[in-house]
Amino acid sequence: MMHPQQHDARNLSPPRGTRAPLISVSSPAPSVLGNVTPHGHSTPRSPNSLDERTKLLDDDGVSGNGVSGNYETVNPSSSSTGIPPPAKKGPDWANRMKYYIPSTSWIPNYSFSLLGGDILAGVTVACMLIPQSVSYASSLAKLSPVSGLFSAAIPGIVYALLGSSRQLNVAPEAALSLLVGQAVSDILLADPHTPIDNPEAVKIAIATVITVQSGLISFLLGFFRLGFVDVVLSRAMLQGFITAIALVILIEQLIPMFGLTALEQALNPQTTLEKFLFLVENVFEHGHLMTTFISFGALLVLVFIRTAKGYFKKWWWIYRLPEVLVVVVVSTILCDVLDWHKDGVSILGSVPIHAGTFIAFPLRHRNLAYVRKTTSTALLVSVVGFLDSVVAAKQNSARFGYSISPNRELVALGAGNLVGSFVPGTLPAYGSITRSRINADVGGRTQMASLICSAVILLATFFLLPWLYYLPKCVLASVICLVVISLLTETPHDVRYYWKMRSWVDLALMTLTFVFSIVWNVEVGIVVSIIISLLLVVRRSSKTRMAILGRIPGTDRWKPINENQDAQEEVPGVLIIRIRESLDFANTAQLKERLRRFELYGDGHSHPSEEPRRQQASVLVFHMADMDSCDASAVQIFYELFETYQNRGVGVLITHLRSGPRTMFHKAGIVDLLGADVFHDSLSDAIARVERH
Repeated sequence: MMHPQQHDARNLSPPRGTRAPLISVSSPAPSVLGNVTPHGHSTPRSPNSLDERTKLLDDDGVSGNGVSGNYETVNPSSSSTGIPPPAKKGPDWANRMKYYIPSTSWIPNYSFSLLGGDILAGVTVACMLIPQSVSYASSLAKLSPVSGLFSAAIPGIVYALLGSSRQLNVAPEAALSLLVGQAVSDILLADPHTPIDNPEAVKIAIATVITVQSGLISFLLGFFRLGFVDVVLSRAMLQGFITAIALVILIEQLIPMFGLTALEQALNPQTTLEKFLFLVENVFEHGHLMTTFISFGALLVLVFIRTAKGYFKKWWWIYRLPEVLVVVVVSTILCDVLDWHKDGVSILGSVPIHAGTFIAFPLRHRNLAYVRKTTSTALLVSVVGFLDSVVAAKQNSARFGYSISPNRELVALGAGNLVGSFVPGTLPAYGSITRSRINADVGGRTQMASLICSAVILLATFFLLPWLYYLPKCVLASVICLVVISLLTETPHDVRYYWKMRSWVDLALMTLTFVFSIVWNVEVGIVVSIIISLLLVVRRSSKTRMAILGRIPGTDRWKPINENQDAQEEVPGVLIIRIRESLDFANTAQLKERLRRFELYGDGHSHPSEEPRRQQASVLVFHMADMDSCDASAVQIFYELFETYQNRGVGVLITHLRSGPRTMFHKAGIVDLLGADVFHDSLSDAIARVERH
């Protein structure tokens, strides 16, 4: 799932920007006029940008993702004859290796002129990611901060070697960490009468099992080439889910920000609604004043710095200032100097790292006990995480002019989580729109930036954690609240967009997702929404696209009568149906009913209780030029349909039948049933036969 902070980059409405011009690598030197805008004006082309674009391609014309970048090379010897030159045959295994493992292409051909930008991008993203990962692990997933740091480092290394996106940053996400935290809470609190001897070990086992399952699901989806799932689910559903996630996270983090963590553990409210009522009842009476002051003070500073940075885009050292890292460092120093912890402010404390226990097989007997209870959560994590990752990857690939494969992205993300699960307690890690955009803005041009980011995080894990001993936990909650604010500011825009477009189905789906996630839980909300989205897809794809044709007077042209006012049905009792797509088992289930309604009511909207507006046809003519193929189920439906028409005494004629469907009709016995004389090459021949009889 997407990081709520990154939602500002997801554009659910139609694109507002302009399309970047394509640059041919093999074309002559760029014009001094630069790029010509749609209005005819020219904008200067930066030579550095062109050089940077060219450096991303190998000397032999192979881009970093294994795809040839020399799209317009012309061989002078073949330009006059029009015959393309013979392709150079290389070792097939080498090309396949570059395709399936992109690092075998970009690492040997890495240009060190890009190293400066990659280093700056890696360090910048790491400075933002370190406090975020600590916050997600401790505040949302109920785990040790070390779990978040390892989750931000190890999967990112694996993805950099296997992934096709050069700017995608892979690390824990707020929404996914929350799903893990809810699974942990549900299992720990499943039987309050049976105390658990070692709850920390149980938390680590649950997180590990979810990570390994989500990694395996993602890997298998990519291996079996199911990367098209990103086009199945509705964007409105995702928006409703993300908005609900933001509100759930906000209520979760307000509890430590008001200093009510201990009271919450005693009263143990379950649902988001119960936690909200818990806040309302106890915030004024039992809230901790010092903790509240520090929390909201840190949040105000974060919002102020982020807002002020927008006015200093010319000064890169201000614009790229990591406000989260600044607030974390300053609050830690102030807590140490002013002894806030002695006044009751909860601090991070000592975070032990036990050397020698980093690697363990994730599916040990202790962990297998939680597989069944966490499979649904792992499935949600893998699907939602991939959707967010592929959006971020496609944005950057379009921006920098290279291609990505959703299937390879799934394999890389799955492999990253599978490898990460060998470190006990790691969280699921997927791509982030916001971090990936920052990575590209700062200067990241290859996967080297991700490797550098992971290296910095590992160094911080082993050497900098002791320095965060006095970090107030309420500041970590403030960091997460900053993420929530950026998301909630986008929700009104999306609601206005769907309202403006009169898209009531999308609005209803968004609302249902939000309500179910808040009233029940996030898992129920996303499951219900996915089911509704899939049902909508099935409903829309199950209707065969058909039209009633009529003749344009004085011509031999035929047009759909609902699209052309001049088209007329000239011959009484004859209904001409045009099948406008290929047919298979999915879109022929309602074919009989649709044809019956066409006979009685035409192709306009009508209610089944209305009286028929047309007389039943005596002859049906099927125009099948658009039907490129049909499977066995569709042919079986046609056979039953034509048999019914024969029993009713209704004549059937077929025109423009292609060779593939004609072969299927022969095999199914339709030609023998109807006779070869009912098949015609044109509508004019079919109508002439009707008029003769």
